[in-house]
Order: sequence, then C-alpha cells, then structure tokens
Amino acid sequence: MSKLLDIRGLRLEAGPKGKRTTILHGLDLSLNRGEVLGLVGESGAGKSSAGLAAMGYARDGVEITAGEILFDGIDLAQASAATLQDLHGRRIAYVAQSAAASFNPAHRLIDQFCEAPLLHGTAARAEAEADAIALYRQMQLPDPQQIGFRYPHQVSGGQLQRAMTAMAMACRPDLIIFDEPTTALDVTTQIEVLGAIRDIVERYDTAAIYITHDLAVVSQMADRITVMQHGREVETAQTRKMLEAPEADYTKSLWAVLALDRPRRDTNDTETVLSLSGVTAGYGTTKVLDGVSLDLPKGRTTAVVGESGSGKSTLAKVIAGVLPPGEGEVLWQGKPLPGPYQKRNRATLRHIQMVYQMADTALNPRHTVRETLERPVRHFLGLRGSALRARVNQLMELIELDPATFLDRRIPELSGGQKQRIGIARALAAEPEFIICDEVTSALDQLVAEGILRLLLRLQDELGLTYLFITHDLATVEAIADQVVIMQRGKIVETGAQHQIFAAPKSDYTKRLLASVPQMDAGWLDGVRQRLAS
Repeated sequence: MSKLLDIRGLRLEAGPKGKRTTILHGLDLSLNRGEVLGLVGESGAGKSSAGLAAMGYARDGVEITAGEILFDGIDLAQASAATLQDLHGRRIAYVAQSAAASFNPAHRLIDQFCEAPLLHGTAARAEAEADAIALYRQMQLPDPQQIGFRYPHQVSGGQLQRAMTAMAMACRPDLIIFDEPTTALDVTTQIEVLGAIRDIVERYDTAAIYITHDLAVVSQMADRITVMQHGREVETAQTRKMLEAPEADYTKSLWAVLALDRPRRDTNDTETVLSLSGVTAGYGTTKVLDGVSLDLPKGRTTAVVGESGSGKSTLAKVIAGVLPPGEGEVLWQGKPLPGPYQKRNRATLRHIQMVYQMADTALNPRHTVRETLERPVRHFLGLRGSALRARVNQLMELIELDPATFLDRRIPELSGGQKQRIGIARALAAEPEFIICDEVTSALDQLVAEGILRLLLRLQDELGLTYLFITHDLATVEAIADQVVIMQRGKIVETGAQHQIFAAPKSDYTKRLLASVPQMDAGWLDGVRQRLAS
C-alpha cells in the first residue's frame, strides 16, 4: 500500500492569545490508500479535531500552529483556500455525526447530492442523479428511485445517515472522514449502515478515518486503531492486536465493560407518576404512535427501546407537550395533562423536563454556557444575582465541568460530549421531578457515558427523580433501567422488568434486537449480517 495521508507533529490551539488551550499536542498519524484507521478515545480527546485537520480544516477559534498535514504530497496546513476548496468534496469528503444538523432542510436530498459533482465538474446533472440512485441502492435505502426527492425531515435518522454517506461518495474521493456516523442509530439500523459503509469503502478502495467512541463498532470497521487521550496518541496497533492485547492502561480502561453494579428495584411497589392511555400521534396524515398505553412508576427508570422510526422520540414529544396526541390521554400525577405545552402551567413545565438527542440542534450556538444555564434558572426558580451564579456553578459541578473553564465558552467551542452535558444541566436547572432522556449518552464515549449514568442514578436516588430513558444502546438499558419497553412501528410489543426482558425475551422482535448488539470481535458484523439475512 502507498501512503495517502501523513500527519506530522500537528499542533492545534484554541482561544485568544495569552489564554490558549492546546487541543492537539504534536500528533502523528498516517494512512495508506484503501486503509481504514479508527480513532477512539473519550470526549475531548481530540478525535474530531484530528479528523477535521486531516482535511486541512479547523473549527472557528481553532488554529493550526505547528506540523504538517501531507495529503498525497500536498501540505494542507499551508495550502491556499482555493486548493482546499478544490480538494474538499472531490478528493476528501466528510460524514458528520449529526446528519439532521448537516443537511439543508430546505433542499431535497438529491439536490444536495448533486452539488459537489456539479461544483467540481465531475458529472452533469443527469449523470449525478443516476449515480445518486445507484449509491442509494448500494446503501440499501428504501425506494432508491424516489427517496432522493424527499426533504431531510421526511426520512428517518438511519436513512439520512446512509444518504449522507452516499453524498460523500459522489465524487469518489480518495479519503472519507467518518465522524461518529452511527452514534444516533439503533442497533438493527446500525448494522445496515456499518455494512453499507464497509461495502462501499471496499468497492471503491477508499481510505477512511473512522472516529468513534464505540469500541465494538470500530472493531468491525478499522484495519488499525489509534487511541487518543488529551490530544495525544496513546497507542496504535492493528485492530485484532488492539482488541486482544492493548498495552496502555488507558486503553485497557476503555475496553472495560460498562457495569454500574446497581440493584434492580421493583416497579410494582411505587405509585404511577405518569400514564398514557390509548395515545395516538403523528405528523400530518402519517401515524407514528398507535394506541400506546403505558404506566411510568415514580422514582424509577423506564427505558424505551426500538429501531429508528418505532415512535420512541415521538412518545417523548407527546409527554413533553411538543406534539399533542391525536387520540388518547396523558395523566400527570393522576390528572389530565394538556396536550400542547403552551396550555401547561409553569409548575407542570418545570416538573417535566427533556434532554434532547442532538445537542448540536438543541442548544443555541450563539449563547455561552452561562447564558444557556442562567435562563431556565431565572425562569423557573426566579433566582438573581449571587444566588443565580451559585446555582449555575452548582449545575456545572454536577455535570463535572469546571465553571471557570467552560461558562464563558460558546456552544460551538465544546466537544460533542460537553454539549450533551450542558443539555443535561439545562434540564436539571428547573429542579424537575420527571426527566425525559432522549439518547443522552449517544454522543459520549464509554468512560464519560458511565460517569453521566452514575450522575443520573445518584440524582435519582437523592431527589426521587423519574426517568423516561430513550436509547438504542442496550448495554445502557441493561445498566440503568428498572422497566423496559420495546417499541416497533408505533406500538409497544413487550414490557417488563429489566432482568426479565434480557433473560427471557418473549417477542421475536426483542430477540432480534438483543442479537444485534455489537460485540468486541472483528468478525462479528459479517456473522450477524448473515444470520439476520437468513
């Protein structure tokens, strides 16, 4: 193999002069043509910054201060804007973590696919459209002839992520940077996306940097793995060697299995704080929830699991008042809960809070962390002056971020994991009784996710909080849930105590979900794809 990318002594710094923070400390990385390099490490390790730097790009407020980024002999750290513009999309492509935040909602998928080929002159419009349909088919998207003529909001998260991968392939680039491309996907959809990504990379002999905190996923995708911590390389090795015999203590800690050692609690010995009866909801003429009935026990964690499009997030929106139900009733502490949140009083709004799945789209990018947290504290608790500042500092300590370091940063200056922590702090600011956690750990690495889960459980024990925990991560469900609800196509197919669902699932769909959880085995993906196809 010939070398395609050679990063030497790369240093990235952020912030104003005199107060600079070093993000990457003299990083060295190399990548051969047709090779996939996995970048893993906890939130803030510099993975995404390294991936963007491989394109010769740095986020706003971040500067490349030293080193070389040699792409096929071209030093991207010194390249002109015109050179970078010519390379981006044509020879180097990027697949973002949040497809929903990356697509333009005002344009159809196929129009956005065709933009790069037309801009770089690699294809005419008709040829680009035909290629889009062919790639949609290779990515196993439904109705490949027509799906491109939909708008981003008209397809599921899994479909949108596959459409983004197809778009990255539009000019058949030499290098693709995949930045957490399956983070927000359920396990069954994740298998489809991972398989499609690997097939398309192998077919076109495309080199790739695969950034993820999911070690089981990277073991299916990468030829080599580089572990990062605090902006430095910890170790690099072939995937199988890294899985079987990691050398660094930090790598060994990443490889540890999530285990909270928390006793399971009965859900029958406590009152119901919120219940749904025959709830139907949807968007326009499309029905998403179909006659859902569910009781949520006070002070317990109910996990809702299901594939993309099963209705999990729609259920959360109904409870939060973002989407009024078309039929049925929602009761809060035994009393009917008004459908739209605009009709709920301040006390009810305060006691039911939500942490959203996509921190990138849920937090205002123009606001600092301080402004983000001060607003709900003022609104719900009425605090001002020193009491307000003290409460905001307390919230930062709860989510384990240093107030002096982070309060005056704007949201885009934070890592994905840090943004999600701020989303959790914003929900806690109102001192609620009930929190809807919609994929709150999906953007976090295993070590940080475990810390967040421990925090949530401690707060639950101390404050008697009730959680509705929506997730596609069955390891998280096993660690945190008291009650588990399995959803498929807008209906509940199985409900039970956590140990019952995992030990003796009843429905075929639940069994399929459990069989789709990625394993730390480099050959797992091939095997499970064959089993699910048969």
